[in-house]
Amino acid sequence: MRTHHFKAKPGTIAFEEEYRAWRDGRPLEVGAKRTAPGTVNDLAVRYYRSVAWADLKPSTKTQRRNIIDRFREEHGTKQVANLSHEHIKAMVEKKLPAAGRHFRNALRALMVIAIDAGYVRQDPTIGISVRRSSGGGYHTWTEDEIATFEAAHPIGSRPRLAMALMLFTGQRRSDVVGMGWQHIRNGRIHLKQKKTGTALAVKIHPHLQAVLDAHGKGNLTFLVTEFGKPFTANGFGNWFRRQIRAAGLPEYCSAHGLRKAAARRLAEAGCTAPQIAAVTGHKSLREVELYIKDAAQIGLADAAIEIFLKTEPEQNLSNPKGGFV
Repeated sequence: MRTHHFKAKPGTIAFEEEYRAWRDGRPLEVGAKRTAPGTVNDLAVRYYRSVAWADLKPSTKTQRRNIIDRFREEHGTKQVANLSHEHIKAMVEKKLPAAGRHFRNALRALMVIAIDAGYVRQDPTIGISVRRSSGGGYHTWTEDEIATFEAAHPIGSRPRLAMALMLFTGQRRSDVVGMGWQHIRNGRIHLKQKKTGTALAVKIHPHLQAVLDAHGKGNLTFLVTEFGKPFTANGFGNWFRRQIRAAGLPEYCSAHGLRKAAARRLAEAGCTAPQIAAVTGHKSLREVELYIKDAAQIGLADAAIEIFLKTEPEQNLSNPKGGFV
């Protein structure tokens, strides 16, 4: 477990900034200007001190803090008074339905504090609707998106290593951050999933092996921060999101979407739901079916026709009226 001796006093803006830097595994900017009143950073800290925040469930706090802290990364120094209805609407529309709804709700909670503090006169999130979800959940990375990320982050880089671990093992970020050389035995990565407790042994794909070979064996985990320390799951998520942006990919691409892409690839290769579950660790085949329903239609259709052609009587292949139509 990492330890850190905080220099700032709990409950202060400086403490919040120091905590976020420690959590994300990045250096605290020594001598940085204090958070200016009326900024998004200031508003976020006020919200974290509020009764409304204290009353939230722990799971909701985790989800909402991730949203707000990402928002602060891009807009933290901007004045809340300049945050317009049109600006928020445009940001919501760029996200998938579920993510857009959570984002809007987080900003709506912030605006309650902003009104009370006198930063704005009315809530700019009022009237912003979110398109209905088709039930797809997290976006599944396409092959073009994977290729774009790989072109931006070549073999030998930490982002490429992170992608390869998620894409070729099909695991959650909470499990990927704990993987290390000590978990490799007989050509497989052995792990026990943090969320489910499921023990898995996943065969190492040659592409993953090539990426691993480009990195040294001096660290306890494959993935480390710029200080050589293991990532926390949240810290990794924030860091990987920045690598996605650096590759020029849309915001809806996420670490979890690579887990879905792994399942999609297995489905397109003709793997059954139980086979896919043996890799991803899902105990419910229904969950696996939800993951693989985004499998590319063309790939699955081509595979289906190939199977059909292997079983079709030869004489029917030249008969336009016979066989599959």
